[in-house]
Amino acid sequence: VQLQASGGGSVQAGGSLRLSCAASGRTLSNYAVAWFRQAPGKEREFVAAVSKAGVNRIYADSVKGRFTISKDNAKNTVTQQMNSLKPEDTAVYFCAASSGFLTTRWSDYGYWGQGTQVTVSS
Repeated sequence: VQLQASGGGSVQAGGSLRLSCAASGRTLSNYAVAWFRQAPGKEREFVAAVSKAGVNRIYADSVKGRFTISKDNAKNTVTQQMNSLKPEDTAVYFCAASSGFLTTRWSDYGYWGQGTQVTVSS
């Protein structure tokens, strides 16, 4: 499966952005999909993930209540709505797919899209 992330940009603190991850080659109903992020000089960090059927979701504590991940298997896309953005959310965001179970470990995800930059200014 090939993944294409989009939707990044620059916003002020408190603003919102919506990221999209479009898949091609295979149907996303066979994959759990996650968003990870990486800020300069920091390790890759789990953000959110959604199960194959799009029913179960998990979030990092740092984004819980502000970010929402959703999956549309018919459209083969995953979106992440990000509200109440903070400067510490600034990072390159990556979407990734796993044919296994829902997990927060980046090493469990074998398919990665290119990153999209999110910049939040104070």
